[in-house]
Amino acid sequence: MHLIPGDPFVGAKAIPPETKAAMNAKYGLDKPLFTQFILYVANIFHGDFGISLADKRPVADVIGQAFPVSLDLGIRSLIFAFVIGLLLGIVAAVHRGKAGDTIAMLVALIGVSVPSFIIGALLQYFLGLKLFEATGMCVFAIMGWDSVNAKILPALALAFGSMATISRLMRTSMLDVLGQDYIKTAKAKGLSRSQIIWRHSVRNAIMPVVTVMGPLVAAVLTGAFVVENIFTIPGLGKYFVSCVQTNDYTMISGTTMFYGAFLVFANLIVDIIYCLIDPRVKLTGGKE
Repeated sequence: MHLIPGDPFVGAKAIPPETKAAMNAKYGLDKPLFTQFILYVANIFHGDFGISLADKRPVADVIGQAFPVSLDLGIRSLIFAFVIGLLLGIVAAVHRGKAGDTIAMLVALIGVSVPSFIIGALLQYFLGLKLFEATGMCVFAIMGWDSVNAKILPALALAFGSMATISRLMRTSMLDVLGQDYIKTAKAKGLSRSQIIWRHSVRNAIMPVVTVMGPLVAAVLTGAFVVENIFTIPGLGKYFVSCVQTNDYTMISGTTMFYGAFLVFANLIVDIIYCLIDPRVKLTGGKE
């Protein structure tokens, strides 16, 4: 950030040099860069991320106010991606080579190929504007975050890419499981198709999907920056984008540190869930 031309106060109108020098001294920007880094790291251990140079508020307060909105959006998106992706993958595997497989993989291809902001704009146009013109009812709001119908389209737009990844991975895993000997044994015992799929196939096929949920959390959070701007959602994404444009050093450092810690925590939770689903995986090791 310090290598970018300009400084946090470059946008001020006709700011006198002495005023600019006083502001740099107030926020510690007159010190050598290495000294600023040491002081920042020391303050982090006390829970102090500094004062936002743009909003003049503590960075921790901004994160505490905006992140719950981003977290709400992310959780909704992950639920959509996980549920719809699993169903598409199961349908594609069970109906391999048929219409269900083709449709499911076409949806997955669109999700992989089209960016989330394009998906968001299309959802706004067709499910927001066009549906309102056809029915006269506001089924889906196209901006904001203050109602239930305003939280569906952004969550779907953000979930599309992850949903595509999950569906393709689930299809491959399901096809591998359906070819195992214990599935053939279950069929020979006369178990119904639904029992074979849901009791014996899905639980084993879902393990690779759970493994990638950690990276998918990162994909959802980083993708939320653009989606939040498209749908005018008051989440942390708008601060993350604006602080780069305004050279808000403390805000970009604080949000980056926060997101990094959150993603580490998310991966830890995924590992624990993995152990709960598969009893063969243990949290603690032991001597052979």
